[in-house]
Amino acid sequence: MAESNKLTIGVLALQGAFEEHQQLLESLGCNTVQVKVPSQLEGLDGIVFPGGESTAMGLIGKQTGIWEALQEFTQTKPTWGTCAGMILLAEKCVGASAVIENGQSLIGGMDILVCRNYFGSQISSFEMATPPPPNCENGESFPGVFIRAPAILAAGSDVEILGKVLATPCRTAGAVLRELDEKIAKGENVSMMKVVGDPWVNKSDSMAPSHCEEKKADIHLSTETLKLPGAADGSEAREVICAVKRRHILCTAFHPEITNDLRWHSFFVDMVKESQVNM
Repeated sequence: MAESNKLTIGVLALQGAFEEHQQLLESLGCNTVQVKVPSQLEGLDGIVFPGGESTAMGLIGKQTGIWEALQEFTQTKPTWGTCAGMILLAEKCVGASAVIENGQSLIGGMDILVCRNYFGSQISSFEMATPPPPNCENGESFPGVFIRAPAILAAGSDVEILGKVLATPCRTAGAVLRELDEKIAKGENVSMMKVVGDPWVNKSDSMAPSHCEEKKADIHLSTETLKLPGAADGSEAREVICAVKRRHILCTAFHPEITNDLRWHSFFVDMVKESQVNM
């Protein structure tokens, strides 16, 4: 098995908490590289997409052509998305309206339905106990820090659910989910017929690359049979998913990088080591 100090892990450095990820990965003996342009992906053993603002990342990344390169990289290399990074990897997303957007992601690859800002605005940030990574010697709960965080509402059959939390959505997300519940119960179509690709592509430019023309054939999460996590009796709280893994891709809704707990970073480093063995 490869030693962690021989691993080189990239951290997408367009915006967000990329330096915090670097510090924790380096404390585990890894080399890290800030990734801003496609050429910086060369030689990497894996990559982390940090928390931050996915819209800002999209605008910045458009100028460098990084998204197409990342789509190719993440098809085979270990990848970890935290918070906004998870949104970049999600195949389906619901935001401020009761409509599920297909292909919303800039990168994709994780067969999940994500609710943006489920936990509220920046000033509503908080910390709560979350499940630790699987097969961890220290079985104590992990300090999950949620900052304007998304939540996973549903996952495809080949997605391994690593953690759930019982949490009340913010007012806006709660209203959207109640409306979605009603539409699903009535059998209404809650999925946009229009596939939403890169929102920063000029739609009048017929030569512009589209991130949604080639949808992955092994994505199975269907809105036709979708069941949202129901609200708990007497409250608006729902049991939502906060951590998932699909083959070589890992997603967490919270921010492990701004804690002093190395367990999730160690888990990802182990994923990278395993990929080296299986090459």
